[in-house]
Amino acid sequence: MLEWAKSVFAWGKRVPAPEAAPCFAASGSIPEAVPEGFVPISEFSPDDIFIVGYPKSGNTWFQFLIAGIVYGVDPRWGPNLLVYDLVPDVSYNKYYRRYAMPMFFKSHALPCPEYRRVVYLLRDGRDAMVAYRHYQQAIHGVGYDFLKFVTPKTELYPCHWPEHVDAWMQNPYRAQMLLIKYEDLLREPVRELERFCQFAGISRETGHLTAIARAASFRNLRDKEARVGFGRPDHNFPPDKFFFRRGVAGSHKDEMPSDVLQKFLEHAAETLRRCGYATDQLGEENSQYNANSHDRQGV
Repeated sequence: MLEWAKSVFAWGKRVPAPEAAPCFAASGSIPEAVPEGFVPISEFSPDDIFIVGYPKSGNTWFQFLIAGIVYGVDPRWGPNLLVYDLVPDVSYNKYYRRYAMPMFFKSHALPCPEYRRVVYLLRDGRDAMVAYRHYQQAIHGVGYDFLKFVTPKTELYPCHWPEHVDAWMQNPYRAQMLLIKYEDLLREPVRELERFCQFAGISRETGHLTAIARAASFRNLRDKEARVGFGRPDHNFPPDKFFFRRGVAGSHKDEMPSDVLQKFLEHAAETLRRCGYATDQLGEENSQYNANSHDRQGV
């Protein structure tokens, strides 16, 4: 483990940096203190790898997987703040410290020229919307009408599911891109992690990948969240809510009402079909699901 990381995350709490270097805003008029050894989150290397996906498509799960695969952090016991610093979230972190080349980042962004190497996490949009609504209700403490939630006129961050997926499938900036389906990561995690390692130029033994996949199972991450919380101040879940909520493929089949499904399919059916997800008027099961899908592990 890196010595700096050990000291900064002693007892699972961030320790203020002892020194700061001056940094000037683009206008040159407003000085800002930047912790020594850190750089703005907008400064990337062409070799860096971005883990991108629509919200609730496995991005946070993949943060824990990368922390284990790349840095050797056991997802069951390593401080969550350490995981979030090793694999920074570009929409949350203002600065980051570079630990390796390449560095790995989490993002929900639409395509941009700075993202030259991308692992795109794709999840069935019906399941993603079920999970995203639960997440929004938990952090804001309000109920969201599900029909309005999936209606394109409703503003969602970063956009609606089909817009996000279509944009990345078009890949307008010609990034090197690896596509990993959430459902495949649930079903055959070691195979998908081997594909990730090949894409990232990382050599890891199968036994290591197997151990990390097990350590980062839904049950383990959910148990950890119950013990120590989620670990980010912007995710203040009430006591009866969890970020790692269910972790299954096919949750829309018993959580998305038929009228909501029909509304979602009006603007997402073509994208679902292009991505290999079955779509009929009754929300026919995808062939990759089975009767035991609720027992699968995931996020």
